[in-house]
Amino acid sequence: MPKPVRHVLVCSQNRPLNHPRGACAHHGAAAVAQKFSEVFQARNLWATYLLTQTACIGPCNLGPNIIVYPEGVMYNSVKPEDVEEIIDSHLIGGTPVERLLAPASVW
Repeated sequence: MPKPVRHVLVCSQNRPLNHPRGACAHHGAAAVAQKFSEVFQARNLWATYLLTQTACIGPCNLGPNIIVYPEGVMYNSVKPEDVEEIIDSHLIGGTPVERLLAPASVW
């Protein structure tokens, strides 16, 4: 595999339902990760971008959370319908999706 242009980390942290921090898994993280995977496959993006499901990466109450490297851009409250916009605008175009950016108070 060649060195990826960008690396997408999707928080998939799971905790008990009554845990005080919550968890991205309870906010639909699996569906978001699945959508990234489907689009990467359909558009033959696996050779250019890397997708990794991770444990907790931060503000659980704002999940699902995603970080894109090498820029270190965090997105909050990502839904499956946001994935293609992130891919087209940020991964391919290099422009982060402003409406999904994590606030400065958390990242």
